[in-house]
Amino acid sequence: MPIDRSMCVLMYYSNKDVRVQEMPVPKIGPGELLMRVVASGICGSDVMEWYRRDKVPLVLGHEVAGEVVEVGEGVDRFKPGDRIAATHHVPCNTCHYCLSGHHTVCKTLLRGTHFDPGGFAEYIRVPAINVDRGTFHIPDGISYQDASFMEPLACVLRGQKRSRLQAGQSVLVLGAGIAGLLHVGLAHAMGAGRVMAADTITFRMDMAKRMGAHHVFRADESLVDSVRRVNNGYLADLVILCFDGFLSFALQTVEKGGTVLVFSGAAEDATLPGRVNDIFWRREVTITSTYAGSPADCWTALKMIQAGVIPIQRLISMRLPLKEGGKGFKAVANPLEHECIKVILEP
Repeated sequence: MPIDRSMCVLMYYSNKDVRVQEMPVPKIGPGELLMRVVASGICGSDVMEWYRRDKVPLVLGHEVAGEVVEVGEGVDRFKPGDRIAATHHVPCNTCHYCLSGHHTVCKTLLRGTHFDPGGFAEYIRVPAINVDRGTFHIPDGISYQDASFMEPLACVLRGQKRSRLQAGQSVLVLGAGIAGLLHVGLAHAMGAGRVMAADTITFRMDMAKRMGAHHVFRADESLVDSVRRVNNGYLADLVILCFDGFLSFALQTVEKGGTVLVFSGAAEDATLPGRVNDIFWRREVTITSTYAGSPADCWTALKMIQAGVIPIQRLISMRLPLKEGGKGFKAVANPLEHECIKVILEP
């Protein structure tokens, strides 16, 4: 039976103003799903205020796992009661970018797909295109909380694939927030010869060790020497930038012939420091970037979670009901004050 009532959502106005409000449960159409959200992670991008300021108020949340409540006409892969994880952005699979393997810069993925109203709600409508190529059965043995890591791990997986990380190479992750820690865990699991991490926050540095980093450094003026000291005199083959404040370190710590992956979003006015000749010429350094993950990356991420490749449970700092979502946003926006890595909201 269709659900004909209101639901609670977490309406975002700013990092300090997140309100529990009511709105109608979305109605679904042909090819769509209604999901009851069980676990929804707060992403670092959710607290980038400049990125949201022209769109507020809105319901955020895109790292979701839950249960199918209703299915629209024509849906045959899912039924009520199924446990699912879904991604909010999916590609068209037919454009120039998709056909050349760049699914995550597809215009449909960037602007044409999203949940209704957003993952910080009791229920969401999953559009038909997302049902078709961005919704997955949760494999046996995976909790809803673990499955909510599908989307962020897919992003990390795509980043390392694009960087062409090879077993035995050295990796330096700059910034040990949630994305950086997933990068540490994945690089370790994929056989990187030496995994290093740097940050300025002690509890994050400690967590990097728990996630598999062989060496952890404080991100300061001694970083270059520290990397050389533990890496046989060389800098890192791959530097993964997960905090734009460490951009200058990224360019200083990458070895000749190496790669810098700009993974995280930067501040609104962030610029590349340094002279072109110093960065590129005669050094053969590659600077690349990734945004989001493709449907294939999502499925691979789910299978990796099922296999226990990365100890993601260690990353969960808080599990909160929706009514305490404001507390979760403050913790993510101020990690030093709250010693917070990952917050999972449970509507």
